[in-house]
Amino acid sequence: MDNFPKYYTRLFNGVSDAIAALQKQKYVEAQIILIRAQQDAEEMYLEDGKDERRAAPQVI
Repeated sequence: MDNFPKYYTRLFNGVSDAIAALQKQKYVEAQIILIRAQQDAEEMYLEDGKDERRAAPQVI
């Protein structure tokens, strides 16, 4: 899974953890896991975009 962005891996792992919580009928825990994974992935995605913008040559 080295080719996938870090935010994808974070979201994928969050979904897997939420599924495990749902199987134990821990619905609120599953919801919290999904929300945190979504927020983390969004932040990671935005950070990746900042890095790309910094690396891009500026046209004047």
